[in-house]
Amino acid sequence: MLCFGDSNTYGYDPRSYLGSRYPTEERWTGILKGRGWEILNCGENGREIPHRASELEALDRLLERSGRLEGIVLMLGGNDLLQNPAFAAEDVAARMEEMLGRLLEHSAVRENGAGVLLLVPPPMRPGTWVTEERLLTQSARLGGCYGALARRLDIGFADTAPWNVDLTFDGVHFSPGGHRTFARELEQVLKHICTEKRRSQTDITLGERGHPDADRYSGQI
Repeated sequence: MLCFGDSNTYGYDPRSYLGSRYPTEERWTGILKGRGWEILNCGENGREIPHRASELEALDRLLERSGRLEGIVLMLGGNDLLQNPAFAAEDVAARMEEMLGRLLEHSAVRENGAGVLLLVPPPMRPGTWVTEERLLTQSARLGGCYGALARRLDIGFADTAPWNVDLTFDGVHFSPGGHRTFARELEQVLKHICTEKRRSQTDITLGERGHPDADRYSGQI
């Protein structure tokens, strides 16, 4: 499973001034790997949703060299809000839709059957990086925009806002406890999706199965 994201996937430790990361066993990707999931951590500090030609080409190359994938987990959008002062949630979702359009046509997905799970980054909170109301409002609105996009494209989706992931003093990055919470909640999503996939080889929508969290996630992976 390829996890493609920004610093919260990379495991950035905001207590560091030099871009250091939490130990492997403290990152949500490392926690899942320690529980038996095969994980490729492709997080990168500062990454926005790929939208330039060079960035989309780099994504193609990453998919090509990653081998056969069971799933692709995407969590991006926070840096798009941070780095673009005029952006609203709809602008971020438009970028994501453009990237997903390319991703879904890639052979890793179209021919090899890798499922795609779109995660909403946890909403920002007031902190040293989050000092304007726009960031709080638009990051909280992103879940609705991504959910609509996921339904339209028929891909997996999970809104992480209800997970109450603990963030550090900057209002953006996961604390060690936040990584543990994120790993625990995401594992439940993955297990449920995998169980449903084993029951049916057709596309599924978890909301139709009556799962208690079906309003927050759905998909195939």
